[in-house]
Amino acid sequence: MENLEPSVSSKINQWLEGNYDAQTRAGIQNLLDSKSFTELTDSFYRDLEFGTGGLRGTMGPGTNRINKYTIGSATQGLCNYLIKKYPGEKIKVAVAHDSRNKSDYFANITAEVFSANGIHVYFFKELRPTPELSFAIRHLGCKSGVMITASHNPKEYNGYKAYGADGGQFTSPDDRMVMDEVAAVGSIDNVKFDRVDANIELLGEEIDQLYLDKITELSVSGEAIQRQKDLKIVFSPIHGTGITLVPKALKSFGFTNVTIVEEQATPDGNFPTVIYPNPEEKEALTLALAKAAEIDADLVLATDPDADRVGIAVKNTEGEFVLLNGNQTGSLLINYMLTVWEENGKLTGNEYIVSTIVTTPLIIDIAKSKKVDFYETLTGFKWIGAIMTELQGKKTFIAGGEESYGYLVGELVRDKDAVIACAFIAEMTAYYKDKGSSLYEAMLDMYQKYGFYKEKLVSLTRKGKSGAEEIKAMMERFRTNTPASLGGSKVATLKDYELGKETDMVSGSSKKLDYPKSDVLQFITEDGCIISARPSGTEPKIKFYCSVKTSLADKSDFAAKSKEQDDKIEKIMADLTS
Repeated sequence: MENLEPSVSSKINQWLEGNYDAQTRAGIQNLLDSKSFTELTDSFYRDLEFGTGGLRGTMGPGTNRINKYTIGSATQGLCNYLIKKYPGEKIKVAVAHDSRNKSDYFANITAEVFSANGIHVYFFKELRPTPELSFAIRHLGCKSGVMITASHNPKEYNGYKAYGADGGQFTSPDDRMVMDEVAAVGSIDNVKFDRVDANIELLGEEIDQLYLDKITELSVSGEAIQRQKDLKIVFSPIHGTGITLVPKALKSFGFTNVTIVEEQATPDGNFPTVIYPNPEEKEALTLALAKAAEIDADLVLATDPDADRVGIAVKNTEGEFVLLNGNQTGSLLINYMLTVWEENGKLTGNEYIVSTIVTTPLIIDIAKSKKVDFYETLTGFKWIGAIMTELQGKKTFIAGGEESYGYLVGELVRDKDAVIACAFIAEMTAYYKDKGSSLYEAMLDMYQKYGFYKEKLVSLTRKGKSGAEEIKAMMERFRTNTPASLGGSKVATLKDYELGKETDMVSGSSKKLDYPKSDVLQFITEDGCIISARPSGTEPKIKFYCSVKTSLADKSDFAAKSKEQDDKIEKIMADLTS
């Protein structure tokens, strides 16, 4: 092992000589024999971090990989936290998994460790969407839950999402307490893997039906759906869990003309028909768009493997299908909900909506115009869920969303929910069609009324140890050498969420940002552009979120104005990366 760092060699030896199964040891030995030193270094140079959302990484042997032992250690740490937090209580948890390779295996490992620690496990016997796990935690009175998923990452990945008693992912201070307990597990010998069958209870269709009934009760435009029940909808689960509940939710709402993309209907962790199972990518919707064109559909819906995100496509004014991004769909959904609540006389001044700091400001403008309270959180739906829990019983949550294609209507769960979102996007489409309009026309109307906001996410991928170091150096450079201007406009304000400080770049004065600490930088220019930079917490990427705004006096100017916005974003990114 002379080509490996001593710390890496030491960890490899621990796994070769420790209490690990023969298959795992053989996998490591194969990498050694083939002199795969880069792979070995990346597999063992650090412990896979149990972050604020849990674990995510590529599958394989090693401390920096998703495998039986990293999953087992995470669960043992979570058990230790729960036993300390709820002494003397009967602790219940729920466990579910998506369609990824080995997700069912890792879910079983998770349930076994919980059961071995005397914790009662509600175990979904078949794959189910992430948001249904959140619903189950809340409905069954669980103290925690785990979802085995890596969302829309490539097929080599898997992950472990940990939830608290409110059905949301852990936030401060509990997230740190769980992380500390996981780190303290140490040796794999401290993990209890011996399954106790009496502590594992299977969940099936009875929880599905309860969840679907509760979702249907949230509907606000039932009459429009009755008149537009034959709305042509194309749905693709992209080989994921959406197939289990989205068609049922659409049927429950009253839609009768749903076409499923059969080539993508069967759950399959290899995601054979796509490069990435990500509904943000047009490539992943190729088959759905072809089917939509074939049947002249009104709406295309596609969910990611764990059905917490949804991408959509609609026809533009030329009759061509176009994909809407997460900011557009989120703005439309919140505008629709607030409009219907207003029309139905349900806005009392005690309602609110939530979005994140990297989501379009258009949502805030809509809320202000409707005199509805709004909250902005850090990136990640767990922060939206935390506000919902904080305000439960005091104010009424209508809807929330984030730019990364995650939305929620109503208070049933504490995570983004593509089952609910699909139902309401379909309802929203029926509502506008019933008025002789369309979702695309409604978007143009929204831009005319509130301003034409355009956003773009630009991601730079930097893999492995060297990539992580490069991303860290980029963020440090932005902090210490803030750009003077971006896209031809001076940077007026710098918000540093890591330092908790907002700085006026003209006067040099600063004030405190009242958010939890997070490695995010936000540049606000004099002409109102907002550019946010943050390392991804789940992928080897640094992400730049660009938001620009102009007016749209006439709908016929949309294409030209859109091109102007694209050019502006391109200039901004050139300034940031030069």
